[in-house]
Amino acid sequence: MSGLQLIATGGAIPGRTVTNEDLSRMVDTSDEWITSRTGIRTRHWCTEHESAATLAISAAKQALARSGLAPAQIGCCICATLSAPDATPSVACQVQAALGLPEDRPALDVNAACSGFLYGIAVARGLLTTLGGQYALVIGCEALSRLMDPADRSTCVLFGDGAGAAIFQLSDTPFALTLGARGSDVLHAGGPNRTGSAPITMDGKAVFRFAVDALPKCLHTVLDETQLTLDDLEWVVCHQANSRIIDHCVRALKADPAKFYKNMDRHGNTSAASIPVALNELAENGQLQPGQLLACIGFGGGLTWGGAIFQYKE
Repeated sequence: MSGLQLIATGGAIPGRTVTNEDLSRMVDTSDEWITSRTGIRTRHWCTEHESAATLAISAAKQALARSGLAPAQIGCCICATLSAPDATPSVACQVQAALGLPEDRPALDVNAACSGFLYGIAVARGLLTTLGGQYALVIGCEALSRLMDPADRSTCVLFGDGAGAAIFQLSDTPFALTLGARGSDVLHAGGPNRTGSAPITMDGKAVFRFAVDALPKCLHTVLDETQLTLDDLEWVVCHQANSRIIDHCVRALKADPAKFYKNMDRHGNTSAASIPVALNELAENGQLQPGQLLACIGFGGGLTWGGAIFQYKE
């Protein structure tokens, strides 16, 4: 069995909701300016007692409960994040302890920014096939509000916090994966709560040019590998950076926009969390049904990219 299928999801959204109107009282901006340029209307920021780790634990507990699996059946725990509250213990190790996962299973964080969840899937697949096991817990979680300069209107309007978790099973169902990186600091962030750390900075035009190039290439690569077409996919779940990026690519692909799930209007850009948060919403809303095929496409800081095709259950 060389591929993975998705069998369960979970999610966690922090307690502070921040609207565009709220931000207009903090910086020189407006709801119309933010919405027209990004598609974002609200985002959620961590409260004092929340972090990327607490959100990851909540999302992982929900995914495990929904899977019907016992903790002992999880073969590895991978957490994608760029905003872990501590250098060590990793968020994955904190999840391992909170869920009571076995001590003889690997748990580690990966940082590929907005493509992190796809990188996490790749790491999980490799660990299962080399060390054994059938099931992997892959999490994307962020507390980007801890990294932002709240006075920088070019970035504070974009980013939100959240976590999504997914449990994958080794399977012979259709599967493909592609990853890459271009090595650039056009999107830069220092570490949270560390002396001298730099806030998020971004060259928005450069990121846009990269994203509209990377997204279609990733999608074509995984479609070609599986010999599928867009018509075979029920959903394409992209990193939720900006509605204009997805809309641009939909037009370039001459694709059905209804296939491309969007929720950045409610969550903003949550980096590594955006794809698993969207997957969890689809599952919770009954829009993701057993047997459906979907593609996930990530792109962002690094500049990294990733794409995957897999099936939801059998």
